[in-house]
Amino acid sequence: MRVLSWVEFDQAVQSLVEQLSSASFAGVYGVPRGGLCLAVALSHGLKRPLLAEPQPDALIVDDVYETGRTLEALHARFPKARCAVWVSKCPPLWWDSVVVTDSSEWLLFPWENADQARADEQTYRSSRGIG
Repeated sequence: MRVLSWVEFDQAVQSLVEQLSSASFAGVYGVPRGGLCLAVALSHGLKRPLLAEPQPDALIVDDVYETGRTLEALHARFPKARCAVWVSKCPPLWWDSVVVTDSSEWLLFPWENADQARADEQTYRSSRGIG
């Protein structure tokens, strides 16, 4: 399990603020659970409102792009929205990412409980037949 720190989080937020500061969007929507911390920080950094619901002209953020299920479903509903993640486990196509990795290593984000993250990893791997 790779443990990510608050310092790395702050660096990721700053990187995304620099990347997205000239982009035009109505506000920032964070995918519950993982995207919420990132959305709040980006809302402050970009001086844009935090949105309770995704919108067609929003910035939609999540913590990680792993299988793509979550972000791809939102992208299908809101194709003009800008999307970004902290970590992408594949090269970004239509979304922005601070870190790109091909590692299958489970990520422990700084706002997560380590014991719960281990349980989440086991559930995730079991549901996909991964050893």
